[in-house]
Formats: sequence, structure tokens, C-alpha cells
Amino acid sequence: MLRSLILTGVLCLTAVAPKAEAPAPVPSDAKIRAMLVDRIDTRQQGVGIVVGVIGAEGRRIVPYGRFDRDNPRVPDGDTVFEIGSVTKVFTALLLAEMARQGEVALGDPVSKYLPAGVRVPERGRAITLADLSTHISGLPRMPTNFAPRDPRDPYADYTPGQLYDFLSGYRLPRDVGAEVEYSNVGVGLLGQALAHRAGVDYETLVRTRIIAPLGLHSTAITLPPELQARLATGHNAGLEAVPNWTMPTLAGAGALRSTANDLLTFLGMAMGYDDSPLRPAMDDMLAVRRSTGRPGDEVVLGWSVMRRGDDELVWHNGGTGGYNAFVGFLRKARIGVVVLSNTAPDIGGTEMGVADIGLHLLDPALPLSSPPKPHHQVAVDPALFDAYVGRYQLAPGVILTVWRDGNRLLTQASGEKEVVEIFPESEKDFFVKLFDGQITFEVDGSGRAVGLILHRSGRDQRAERIAH
Repeated sequence: MLRSLILTGVLCLTAVAPKAEAPAPVPSDAKIRAMLVDRIDTRQQGVGIVVGVIGAEGRRIVPYGRFDRDNPRVPDGDTVFEIGSVTKVFTALLLAEMARQGEVALGDPVSKYLPAGVRVPERGRAITLADLSTHISGLPRMPTNFAPRDPRDPYADYTPGQLYDFLSGYRLPRDVGAEVEYSNVGVGLLGQALAHRAGVDYETLVRTRIIAPLGLHSTAITLPPELQARLATGHNAGLEAVPNWTMPTLAGAGALRSTANDLLTFLGMAMGYDDSPLRPAMDDMLAVRRSTGRPGDEVVLGWSVMRRGDDELVWHNGGTGGYNAFVGFLRKARIGVVVLSNTAPDIGGTEMGVADIGLHLLDPALPLSSPPKPHHQVAVDPALFDAYVGRYQLAPGVILTVWRDGNRLLTQASGEKEVVEIFPESEKDFFVKLFDGQITFEVDGSGRAVGLILHRSGRDQRAERIAH
């Protein structure tokens, strides 16, 4: 989807932000609430948000907004949200704990723990369990045979057989370990492998080995009635209610639901405020390090790590079709923050959904996102659109297709189901209404497009037209 291309990520933002020399106190509840009021009431970029903070003084919860757009109930620390890719932290903890118990080794090839006959691609060497968790396997963000029947619940019909077919036919674009490339399918595969090793499904494994030992009573994949009653309604970036996601095959990449209180408990154990039988495994997660290529930024098992002065900021975020989540902590200062929203990311306007809020609370040198610039649609002759129809190469393997449908100009990125309409604000400049992304077409002397520039979060990306 076009919004996937507009997602530049907070990592790009943090790479140029000034380094904090010492942790500043987390803002007061009133100041945090003011941030939420701005995000929800002023920018209209959310329905309900819950912020949790934990430190030496204890924990606090700051909620604002609604449980549902049509329900004035205010969410709280026990409200359940989909946490999306924050699930990857739990999958990494499973890996670290099973390695500590001798059930697997971090350097084991993942093929060792898959059904007989499944072929895993190799290049240079075999893909290991640790490679999957640190995103250096060479596998892509999504499997190439991912074609959901229902884009509102895109993972529901993706089967283990399809996953194994993808692996058998995929050719790695680079040597294993050569580069960090975020991969949902990689961590989903890791969850499958660990579950196969344990002889149970992923949901049972994460519940018995992680959730129950940590006492996370409101964290689950399948929600019992008591938790279902506390599940906030998810909304898309247009603030419309949307269905929940189901992820039977790639569960390890994003299937968990949780609450701010449970995630604060998780952070409290990771920072050593509370005893936990899993604390050694939590520490092991931070010992396996891979460079992202950006100064001060690394990937460890399940987490991203940023150097901030003499401290390290450890974090992960996640998003589904109706929710957005952030979890992070400062290792030395022992301050943790959770931010949960029942609205999918408005990518351009909030960088990575609510991640900018979480990062800013942990380090004020990391700025809150700026409100998106207002754009105004103008009337143009739809016949002009014909000059822009074509296929544009945004990146290797990433094609943006532009076509006309009557009086509308539509776009779709390769491998994605979502079609995004763009609207003219001049004859050459177009914008997206639901999130902050713009396209400027470059034309030749005859007025036909030869390329385009995708404007996203303050960055410009040029794409050459490769076909009409």
C-alpha cells in the first residue's frame, strides 16, 4: 500500500536527532495529556490513547479519548489493544529462554525446526534462529505469495503451506547477515519454528512459557469473554471502526493483544524492578547485536536499540489495521514507557503512529511529529491524468502503478492490496487525504510524465517511469 512506502520510520528521525546527555524527567500527567489532546482532538489522528510510565517512583497511567468513536467510555490501563509487531519482542524472549534451557541454540539453522521437506533459502550460509529475530536473514518484509482475500483481515487466510511454498521458491537478494531488513515473514517463521520444536502451537507456547510466568493476565491472542469485553474497538486512519486481525500462521510477528498495565509489568521485569524467572533471558536478548548501518543504532533479539548519550533506548512499535503500539525503556535510567492507541497509524502525520510520543517521553531530544501541512483539492481536467498513467520504479522490486478510473487517479504499490486515491492540488502535485503523503509528477516537453517524486515525512524519493 502507498502508506507502506510513506512509512520512513522513527529510526530515520533519530539518526539525526541530537543526543541526550542525561535523561530528563518524564513529563507530568498534565503535559502527557496535553499531547494526547493535541493528537486526538486537534489533529484528529486518534480515537483513544493510553500512556503508561514506569520508573523508580512506581507506575502511572494517563488515558485520553474514547473506547470507541461512538462510545464515550475512556480507555484505561486495563483496556485491551492489539499490539501488532510488539509481539516480536515476546517471540524473541521465547527464543532466548528456549536457548537458555538448551532446547535450541541461537546459531541453529531454522530448517532444523521445520517440517521435513521444507526448503529454506540459503546464500553464503544458512539462516539461523538469531538471524530471523535480528532481521538479517535476507527474507523480505512480506512473503511474495501474500495475497489476502480480505484486506481488512489480511493475515487470516495465509496458511503454513503457503509459507513453506514461499520459502522453497524464494531466492535471497544478498548473503545472509549482510544487511538489516525488517521482515515480518522472518519473525513469523521464527514463531513457527519454535512452536514446532516445542510440539505445540505458537499461542500455547507463548502463553505457557512467557505470559503465564510473567503474570500477564490480560495478554493473549485468543481473548476469553472477560478480555473481549475490555477490547477497545480498532479504527483506521479515517477514524472508521475496522475488524480485528487474525494471524494463524505468522502469529509470532504480530498476533498478541495486551494492556498498558501488562506491558508496564513486562518492562518492570526487563529493567529489574521486579523479580522474574525470565530476567536472564531478557538480558540475553540485549547481548546479540547487529548494526543497522546508522551510527548509534543497533538491532538485538526482538528490540531496536539507540545510543542516547551514556544510555541506551530500547524499543519496539507495532501496528495493525486498527491499532498502534509502542513499548520502550532507558536501560541505565530505568524508565519505561508504553503507548497504546485504538487507531491505525496515520503514517505521514505521526511518523510511526504513536511511536513519536513514546520516544519523546523517554528522550525529549526526539521531537514529537509536526502536524501535517494542510492540502486543498483543486479542479483539473481529468484528461490530464492520462499523461501520468504508468508504472514507476521506487526501489528495487518496488513498483508504484498509477492509473485512471474515470475522474479519479489511483495508485497501488507492488505486492499490496490497498488502492490509494490521490487528489490534485495543482496540475502536477497530488496528495493523499487519509495520511500525509504527496506525489509530484515530472513531465517532458509534451507534458507526459517521465517520473515522480514521492514526498513523505520531510523526505523526497524519486521514481522513474518504466512503463506506460
